[in-house]
Amino acid sequence: MRVIGVIDLAAGRAVHARGGRRTDYAPVRLSGAAAAHVGDPCALARTYLETRGLTELYVADLDAIGGGPSQDAAIGALIRLGAPLWLDSGVHSVPRARHALGLGASFVVVGLETLPSYDVLSEICADVGSERVAFSLDLRDGLPITAHADVAAGRSVEQIAARAVEAGVGAIIVIDVARVGMGEGVDLALISSLRSVAPAVLLAGGGVRGSEDLASLAHAGCDGVLVATALHDGRIGAAEVAAAARPG
Repeated sequence: MRVIGVIDLAAGRAVHARGGRRTDYAPVRLSGAAAAHVGDPCALARTYLETRGLTELYVADLDAIGGGPSQDAAIGALIRLGAPLWLDSGVHSVPRARHALGLGASFVVVGLETLPSYDVLSEICADVGSERVAFSLDLRDGLPITAHADVAAGRSVEQIAARAVEAGVGAIIVIDVARVGMGEGVDLALISSLRSVAPAVLLAGGGVRGSEDLASLAHAGCDGVLVATALHDGRIGAAEVAAAARPG
């Protein structure tokens, strides 16, 4: 199973996401890191890649997701580190998807939170290629987060995922923002139920506590997991990442 390091960007800084309360997010402070590196996105990425054994990054551009401009300079610096990068930057149209990939992202993430319609999701998949599009199933306390009520109205979480698969996405990411940074673990029952409707790649995140959670998620059918806090404080390090990657 893949372990992917998460970097949440706000105003060019790496911030520590906790419980989905974005106005309360503070710059990331790694144990033992120099003061100059507090909130430094590239310093955080290098920690992931050089000391935690990761090979992929996930970046959430919180400014763009909130309707502001894309943080192109910070994202570009992260992409230049050379690791494959999944980018969630509030994509809601084909031009925005092209922009994300044009920055050098390996995969564009289209979040339920900002998706206007499944027709738009189909257009994005057709334009840039399904294999480069992931759908983020954004939840809060198990309930869908969306700015466009019609996208989720009357649909269960599993039905929303199935509709995204019909639109052509190559991966589904399920993340409950209320669990992010809270150490509560991921909803394993939900992951198991989504496995039957998800495409080849199913990723999950929010509340991952350590190696036992990695093993449980793999058993539930996850192909990869998004992690931040447990990487920051060292509960998941290079040994745990290597163990998760081993088959069986």
